[in-house]
Amino acid sequence: MKDVEGLLRSFLYAFKGFGWMVTHERNFRIHLTCLAYMFYYLFRYDFFVVSRTELAVLLLASGLVIGGEMINTGIEMADNSISQEKRHTIAVSKDVAAGAVLVFTIFAVLCGIAILWQPDAFEALFNHYSENPIYILWFALSVVAFNLFIFKFDFRKKEKTK
Repeated sequence: MKDVEGLLRSFLYAFKGFGWMVTHERNFRIHLTCLAYMFYYLFRYDFFVVSRTELAVLLLASGLVIGGEMINTGIEMADNSISQEKRHTIAVSKDVAAGAVLVFTIFAVLCGIAILWQPDAFEALFNHYSENPIYILWFALSVVAFNLFIFKFDFRKKEKTK
């Protein structure tokens, strides 16, 4: 029974870490927003034709970006806790971790382009929005909401003022 409690506690810590990322890391919220738009348009409409393998590649690439961002933040936090003075090795560690996220993100975008570059699907989506102007309003409102999420939903600023 103790093993099960430990396992459940480890999941709780993992969700807590994910929640911390959402509330403290702007770049993480940017990645989540991009993923939300991509998967919304992919699953909401049947304009895009994606095989199960292609979907698996998109999910894997997305997971690498999200996981990479979390590892990068973990490395940055650990480095910051070691020393506040500027040390070359700490700077290199942080830069390399950030570079890894950049590589994951670039290749995820390239995977997305390779799979989702379907001009007929984009034309159908454009026509759908042209025929239903209310969707343009909903899209604009979602852009405003996501911008608030990305730039205003940051608890780090609130913690510094305390």
